[in-house]
Amino acid sequence: MRLPFRLRWIPLIATLVVAGVGISLGNWQTRRAEEKIAIAEAIAARSQLDPLPIQTLPENALPEEFRPITVNGSFVKDWPVYLDNRPLNGKAGFYLLMPLRVAGSERVVLVQRGWFPRDLQDRQRLPSIPVSQGEVKVTGQVRTSVGKLMQLGETPILTPGAIVQNVNVEALAAASKLPLENFIIEQTNDLGDGLVRDWPVPSAGVDTHRAYAFQWYALSAAAFLFFIVTGFRRANKPNA
Repeated sequence: MRLPFRLRWIPLIATLVVAGVGISLGNWQTRRAEEKIAIAEAIAARSQLDPLPIQTLPENALPEEFRPITVNGSFVKDWPVYLDNRPLNGKAGFYLLMPLRVAGSERVVLVQRGWFPRDLQDRQRLPSIPVSQGEVKVTGQVRTSVGKLMQLGETPILTPGAIVQNVNVEALAAASKLPLENFIIEQTNDLGDGLVRDWPVPSAGVDTHRAYAFQWYALSAAAFLFFIVTGFRRANKPNA
């Protein structure tokens, strides 16, 4: 039995346009997901490399992000900076940043030492965090920034012991007059200071891209299905 179907050109063209756009955008989101997967795999492979001694790097070099790195030196303990609004496991807290002077040189690198909880009664009350005396060995991974939060209000002036929401190497170098390297070391080894170093893994957002791709493909399929169904319905209506 032959099913009646009424073809109308304007709905057909509209359907092809909508379906084409949906498929194109779905393919783009799929490619973005594949690119993010490749980046995540590259980061994972890079993190397995042998630690790079900072002394082997030229001054102001920028090593690959997430590359393991080591440095011997002494902390510039009179220039701590505290990053506010850095929660961990549902608890409010801070990240402690502190410059470290590289042993045997004038070079200085900024170290993100770790996390500690906020005093719930007084946000400005900070614990006394031990600073190793003399030379220490810090191991960690290269980061280009400490991340950026939405800034509400004016940025406080950078001073020793400042509590800020955001900071970058350039601003801290200008405020402290220290010749900071172009990158940050996210410390991973324990120096007996009580800080937590459960650093968050950066999200590639692959699932988000896949979800968007599914939505665009579904839109294309829905447009085509709507065209088919309405074509049959119009054919069964005498005055359609």
